Amino acid sequence: MTIAKRGLILSATALAVAAVSVTGAGLHLSQSKAFFQESPKELVDEVWQLIDRNYVDATFNQVDWEAVRTEYLERDYTNQEEAYVAIREMLEQLDDPYTRFMDPQEFRNMQVDTSGELTGVGIQISQDEDTKEIVVVAPIEDTPAADAGIRSKDVILSIDGESTEGMELNDAVSKIRGPVGSEVVLTIRRDNREMDVPITRARIEIHPVRYDVQTGPEGPVGYIRLTQFSANAASEMSDAIEALEEQGVTGYILDLRSNPGGLLYSSIDIARMWLNDGTIVSTVNRQGVADEESANNRALTDKPLVVLVDGGSASASEILSGALQDNERAVLVGTRTFGKGLVQSVRSLGDGSGVAVTVAKYLTPSGRDIDKHGIDPDIAVELSDQERELLAEDRDRIGTSEDPQFARAFDTLNDVIRAAQSGENLTVAPSN
Repeated sequence: MTIAKRGLILSATALAVAAVSVTGAGLHLSQSKAFFQESPKELVDEVWQLIDRNYVDATFNQVDWEAVRTEYLERDYTNQEEAYVAIREMLEQLDDPYTRFMDPQEFRNMQVDTSGELTGVGIQISQDEDTKEIVVVAPIEDTPAADAGIRSKDVILSIDGESTEGMELNDAVSKIRGPVGSEVVLTIRRDNREMDVPITRARIEIHPVRYDVQTGPEGPVGYIRLTQFSANAASEMSDAIEALEEQGVTGYILDLRSNPGGLLYSSIDIARMWLNDGTIVSTVNRQGVADEESANNRALTDKPLVVLVDGGSASASEILSGALQDNERAVLVGTRTFGKGLVQSVRSLGDGSGVAVTVAKYLTPSGRDIDKHGIDPDIAVELSDQERELLAEDRDRIGTSEDPQFARAFDTLNDVIRAAQSGENLTVAPSN
């Protein structure tokens, strides 16, 4: 299949709460808004048709999709809200948290403008397929949620005292979102502890890349932290690499920890900055037709590279880290990644609402399907509860010697640099 990369999402989140979900450009209205307002049944049928033509699984996850159409088109709908309820019910039968309907307000909230400015608390969430619990994939760095200590894998039990049991993901999004300066209290479960976390909503300007130079025994080392694969991530990554090259760094640490994903084209563009040749990713639709993306001989650097990953590194992060690992371009340090190997296409509908449809799965260059498993690092470094607490309390420790995963990555990078300088090939044995 031909992938229109700029219309595809690679994110572990069904929605980015109190902010937006990162989505591609080029969304279009298929018919007039007025028509769908007058005929809500047509809206139900359009969503059914989109799933019928594009859904990744030809069995529709063992659902009789034709029977679903018959059931929902036999109903009478007197207004849009009734149609919205029906569409949500229809999509729930697929048992796919990533295929979802958004009403016009929700759809507007999920779109990122060119400034990358968001309003909210800055967390991205998913719904556990088995337990249906609302789970934090990752807080966005330097946002109210991150400052309040929210962490990847926290389970949100209630929002302002209202239990999330049985709550739809879109409803959770709406309840967490609110005016700038207002407060929302999330009750979370972390391990076996429950706690209330008050968070003040804010206007957030997102810059997904930050970098600096650190002194190493083999020369200066470039440290780049990428927090999400947004529309401006590739340009900021290019600027960071070029600036660090000018400063004469001898190698790089690329930090993808707690990066929940984003745009497919962004992950491909960034992979090409590190890879001169080789496959980056292949996507496979329900007909089994694969579309392969490869490097284009335009890497910005060939210097040694170590990549930091953890359980909050998802989707686009897994494409990038998998490409670098399979092509033996980088050593991965940290913990197993999130494990989301599905691709969504986002379509706007005639009344201003929208739908995200899982249209493909992706494979790493070696053919690995990492969905629900993730990518195992070459060198496993687990953080203790105390170490996680210290990093959460003072995020300035991240990317320093007080960050145990970074410290191991730093030592590993210097080993790789020494081996490269001596003309040796460094073999890294996976650790547990």
